[in-house]
Amino acid sequence: MKLLLQIPLLGIILVIFNVVILNNPLALRPDAPAGFTLPLPSDVPWEATVSDLLIIAGVVLLYLELFKATRTSVSAIIEHVFSLLVFLIFLVLFIVYPPAANSTCVILMLLALLDVVGGFTISISTAR
Repeated sequence: MKLLLQIPLLGIILVIFNVVILNNPLALRPDAPAGFTLPLPSDVPWEATVSDLLIIAGVVLLYLELFKATRTSVSAIIEHVFSLLVFLIFLVLFIVYPPAANSTCVILMLLALLDVVGGFTISISTAR
């Protein structure tokens, strides 16, 4: 169980992102077809793409990561290091892998950066 707490939740998004760009890199383009459609009370459908769903999931998981950052233990520091690795992987993917050179990768990379900075900041202030 402790091992599962050390895995950064945004690492899940990283794995899903890699699966998407390896199987269908066109799914993350701005003009990609909607993954699903949700009818709204205004009679206008909301058409969510795979990119939209990845970003929404990333924001939700970042919220949960900030709760995990309040722990002050050695395992929390290890988890912060893993979060830094997730950020670096997103950065390298964006820079060197052409299918990952899109806005979705940049937004997810910024979420990972916020996880790293927020995690270290919250852990330091909690430890005082």
